[in-house]
Amino acid sequence: MELIVLLGAGLLGGVVNALAGGATLLTFPALMAVGLPPVVANASNAVALSPSHLAAAVADRDSRPAADRRLRGEVAVAVAGGAAGSLLLLALPARQFQAAVPVLVAAGTVLFAAAPRLRFRGEAGRLSLWVACVYGGFFGAGLGVILSALLTMGAGTDADARRVNARKNVLASAAGLTAVVVFAGTGIVAWPETAAMLAGALAGGWLGGRAAGVMRAGAVRAAVIACGSVLTVVYALRYW
Repeated sequence: MELIVLLGAGLLGGVVNALAGGATLLTFPALMAVGLPPVVANASNAVALSPSHLAAAVADRDSRPAADRRLRGEVAVAVAGGAAGSLLLLALPARQFQAAVPVLVAAGTVLFAAAPRLRFRGEAGRLSLWVACVYGGFFGAGLGVILSALLTMGAGTDADARRVNARKNVLASAAGLTAVVVFAGTGIVAWPETAAMLAGALAGGWLGGRAAGVMRAGAVRAAVIACGSVLTVVYALRYW
């Protein structure tokens, strides 16, 4: 029954990630609900969700970014950030990460809720991209929101929301898959639970990518914000 729940959570998370990001606010709590410790749940969540971004980017063929010099540079920065973030998570004592869970969930929820009203000026520098991907390797909730905002900064950047979304999925995949390599190499991943969520996330990422041009993300966004708000309170009461 737990594996079926995780399969369903992964499916929903994959769709949410493909459309707007924020799936961690749903899938991380699901892994903790089946009994995984916070650090193990976080690492397992990263392994389970990272391929869903790539599946979404592949599925949305019309908006897929060209593998030009700019994209290769951005991917390299995302890989470096994902590696740094995942190593930071492993270096942090488990008790400190557990105490930070309510703050991390709250921060991800606020970022996700504020995304439609965020406005930036200037160019999206590689340092900003690296910092965003460090955060993604460490926790990940709201990474899609941050990357989408960075990719729409400055004059001359792509104004097409669908193309920005596809590029965001590629960069999130680069950061996430790097974290996967680090976590898998340290043996911190709970593989049975991760495999169930991964299967659902792959299917959800593909479905979300195919539906990106027709599905309204407003209702999905509202549900994720509500879930994140409730979980912030729940985790604060549990860990503080």
